[in-house]
Amino acid sequence: MRIEQVQAFLAIVKTGNFGQAARDCGITQSTISRQIQALEAEVGLPLFHRSNQAKLTLAGERFFPRAQRVCQEWQTAIAELTELREGKQPELCIAAIHSVCSHYLPPILQQFCRVYPEVQLRVTALGSDRALKVLRDNLVDLAIVMNNRFLTTSPEIVVDVLYEESVEVLMAASHPLAQYATVPWSELVRYPQVVFKDGYGMQRLVQERFHQLGAELHAVLELNTLDAFRGVVRQGQLIALLPHSALVEVANDPSLAVRSLASDAIAMPPPLGLAPADDQSLTRQVVCVTTQDRLSIPPIAYFRDLVQKSLVHPLSSHHQPHRSPLTVAGLE
Repeated sequence: MRIEQVQAFLAIVKTGNFGQAARDCGITQSTISRQIQALEAEVGLPLFHRSNQAKLTLAGERFFPRAQRVCQEWQTAIAELTELREGKQPELCIAAIHSVCSHYLPPILQQFCRVYPEVQLRVTALGSDRALKVLRDNLVDLAIVMNNRFLTTSPEIVVDVLYEESVEVLMAASHPLAQYATVPWSELVRYPQVVFKDGYGMQRLVQERFHQLGAELHAVLELNTLDAFRGVVRQGQLIALLPHSALVEVANDPSLAVRSLASDAIAMPPPLGLAPADDQSLTRQVVCVTTQDRLSIPPIAYFRDLVQKSLVHPLSSHHQPHRSPLTVAGLE
């Protein structure tokens, strides 16, 4: 059954005449006759009495109200898709890692709202792996996350590299590692750490580096907010490996200290089959991820363009991200 056949059926009911219905539909009378014949063949019953005026059969009477609903649904669907194509969608959903939500999104959101004031923005702070999952499940339109090539290899996925930033050591100002200008890995591995929860790219990044170096990661506590990291580390015993953008406020806190990681080779053998790395520095890559089909929707394409223009930069230790209030939905 084709929508043209249903539309032809309703046109004939309205006019009571095959010829007038054909003219209203912009087709020939022979074409509309073939459409009705095909429709009747599919349902297995005649829908019209063939006489001077086309009258509905019993089957036609039963089919009529349903045909009306079918065409109404079709018209509604076409109207909604037209609005989507023209950028009239009701909301735009974004998932982003906490540091991006806190530091980089506010001016982007303000600019977007000026251009698309009728689109409701919904921003959720999530770990990278979970943000990519909700993108795949069509719960958000775009994700700004730490790159994970294992989760972004599908043909329909579009990945834009935004920036790369260093991973640094957060500690209490009184911690023994604070004596170093840059912390040697051989010293770092001796201390217990607080890490991100499972599902966060940072946890995986740190675990992989420790595995590569043949060192044991003493993770004694898992958290999922930057404030919690600062509060726990401030107690003096635990340290944390965090990206630079998560540590920009620490400079104003005399109870905390941040140190970069040294590029020394760790004084222990790597795991069997792994060669020691020449560069022991640690960085993470932040990317913008969406799907190819979403880029045909103007608000999504515009938001992606704003993100690219605002965040594509090499992040240095001197870069000061934007600080303005932003309310987002939390992870837990």
